[in-house]
Amino acid sequence: MHLELAFLFNNCQQSKSQEFNVDQVKAMKVFVRIYERSSFTLAADDLNLPRATLTHTLNQFEAWLGTRLLERSTRKVRPTLDGEAYYLRCVQLLAELEEAELAFRGVAPKGRLRVDLHGTLAKHFVIPALPQFMARYPDIELSISEADRYVDLIAEGVDCVLRAGTLSDSALIGKRVANLRQITCASPAYLRKYGEPKSLADLSRHHAVNYVSRTTAKQFPFEFMVDGELREMTIDGELSVFGAEIYAASAIAGLGLIQCPHYRMATQISQGLVQEILIDTPPPPMPVSVLYPHNRHMSPRVRVFVDWLGEIFAKAS
Repeated sequence: MHLELAFLFNNCQQSKSQEFNVDQVKAMKVFVRIYERSSFTLAADDLNLPRATLTHTLNQFEAWLGTRLLERSTRKVRPTLDGEAYYLRCVQLLAELEEAELAFRGVAPKGRLRVDLHGTLAKHFVIPALPQFMARYPDIELSISEADRYVDLIAEGVDCVLRAGTLSDSALIGKRVANLRQITCASPAYLRKYGEPKSLADLSRHHAVNYVSRTTAKQFPFEFMVDGELREMTIDGELSVFGAEIYAASAIAGLGLIQCPHYRMATQISQGLVQEILIDTPPPPMPVSVLYPHNRHMSPRVRVFVDWLGEIFAKAS
C-alpha cells in the first residue's frame, strides 16, 4: 500500500472494512470540497449532488475513520484539528491517484477545471486559442471567471488563476508563463500639444494618466530601464484611473502618457491612434503567472492547462 495511503487510514484498523475502494475515494472528494467551500450547500452545487447526499457521506466517512473531521453549525463549517491534517493529505493523495489512474489507463485528464483569468490577457491570448485546448482535452469541463482582484482560491472553489504583474501572495505558488514587452505611449494629438519627450528629464513637462491599484488604492509609478537598472518616476497628471480599458482609452483620447503591455496597444499603434515613445528606456517586461494554492498537489487537469498557457504565450512572444 502507498505510504501516504497507509498514513491516512492508520486509525481505521479496527473498522469493519479496511479496503481502499471507490466509495472511500468519493467520500474523500466530498470531504475536501466541503472543507474548501466551508459549506455543504456550495460543495453540493460544485459536485452536482444533493446536499443530503453530502451530509450522509461525510457522516458515514467520519464513523468509518473514527474521528470527526468537520464541526458543523447553522452558519459555518469548520475543520477540526484532525480535519486540518487529513485535508492536506487528501488533496495530495487524490491528485496522485488521478494521475496514476490516467497514466495506467492511457487516457487524457478529465473533470471540471475552474480558472479565473485576467480580463485583457484572456481577451487577447487565452480565449482566441481556447478551441485548441478543448479539442485536445475534450473531457475537461472548463468553468472560467474574470476578476481583476484578489481571489481566495480555496474558499471560492477555484483551481488556478492567471495574473499579470509581480507576485506578492505567499499563500500561492506561481509558475511564470510569459514576460510581455511593455511600452510608454501617447496619442499624436497629445504629442503635438506637449512635444515628444526625448529623455526622462523631459517628463517634468508632461502629464500622465496615472493607474491606481484597486486593492491598495496606491498609484503605480512609471518605470524605465536605464542601462540595465530600474528607475521609477512619478509624473504629474490630472486623471487617475482604476481599469485597464479606461487607462488605454484615456491615452487614445490625448489625456496623457501611459505605460502598458505592447500587445494592448499594438492595433492602436498600427492605426496611428497612439505612438510609442522613449524607446531606448522602456518599462521592464510584465511577468504573467499561473497561481495555485501552495498546499495543493497540482492535479493533471491544472498541469495540462498550465502547460498549454505556456505554449500559447510562447507563440505570442
